[in-house]
Amino acid sequence: MDNEEHRSISDAVEGTSQADFRARDWGQLGLAAFIFGSSFLFITLSLRSLNAGTVAFGKAALGAAALAMVPGARCSIRRPDWGRLVLASLLGMAVPTILFTIAQERIPSALAGMLVSSTAIFTAVVASVETRTLPRSTRLVGLLVGFTGIVLISAPNLSALDAEALGVILVLAAVLGHSVATTIYAPLQQTYGSMRVALWLVAISAVLLAPFGFFGLTDSTFELTSIIALLILGVIGTGLVWAVFLGVIGRVGAVRASIAGYIIPIVALILGVLILSERVELVQVVGVVVALAGGYILSKGKASTAPVAEEEEGQPGTRPEILVSLDGSCGTMERVGGTWQNTTR
Repeated sequence: MDNEEHRSISDAVEGTSQADFRARDWGQLGLAAFIFGSSFLFITLSLRSLNAGTVAFGKAALGAAALAMVPGARCSIRRPDWGRLVLASLLGMAVPTILFTIAQERIPSALAGMLVSSTAIFTAVVASVETRTLPRSTRLVGLLVGFTGIVLISAPNLSALDAEALGVILVLAAVLGHSVATTIYAPLQQTYGSMRVALWLVAISAVLLAPFGFFGLTDSTFELTSIIALLILGVIGTGLVWAVFLGVIGRVGAVRASIAGYIIPIVALILGVLILSERVELVQVVGVVVALAGGYILSKGKASTAPVAEEEEGQPGTRPEILVSLDGSCGTMERVGGTWQNTTR
């Protein structure tokens, strides 16, 4: 690998902005984490009358249908990038969905949530391998502090665990797959924009999950509550959330975007208190503070990074965001001479 190729991979994985998180970054990341975290509630409601395979396929199909309603999102992907697109959908969406479904029958949700929060650590390792560089010391501190917070949040529920080793292995395999996929998402989003990449990723996942979905129909009934929950899970918990989250990944990079893994258990904890009237222990409150502190440390950019001026969407040099046109025109972003050039066709 020559220096130019190495720099290209590093820039893609690190994101288009090396600055500290801004209010917009925290807002989008918080929204994505909230939707991801609350999705567990709607999954539970959906599973009351629907088979797990049907729920997995249904949310992917509904998410793709919602995204396809935006004309610009239906633009094609260039043939050389289809291999990465399919791999990312397989590792980041289809396979984890199946593995989590099997694992949740074998391990408690508290342990599963703690294991999922290790996504940030796995992503950092994968990114280091791909870029052949070690994480900066501040980033390592943020990763460890954040994970410590998640352990504290999960502590009250970990004292009497009865977990099967297979369940733990399946969750960790799913997390590893998602971490690898996250580093693939970044360059795809930077080239095609969030909406287009989200549509194709979710659509491919729906195709891959279709056999499980149709097979599960024989073991499903169709209660109104479950149907409404599945609609919300598909349109918002799959379509919208991935369009938002991919924008964060492309902008701040795979590792820093994985801060969401520290916020999701906090969302689940808060919803448990508000909706299920669950008790919160003092150690969990401390864990929330520690996890947020770790996320804040991880959000810091490079010390030498100067503020980047905001530019209008579509202009040369613009950092790619959603990059979608409502009139159906299609474009890609190419990095030329250190700036992003938008080519519309």
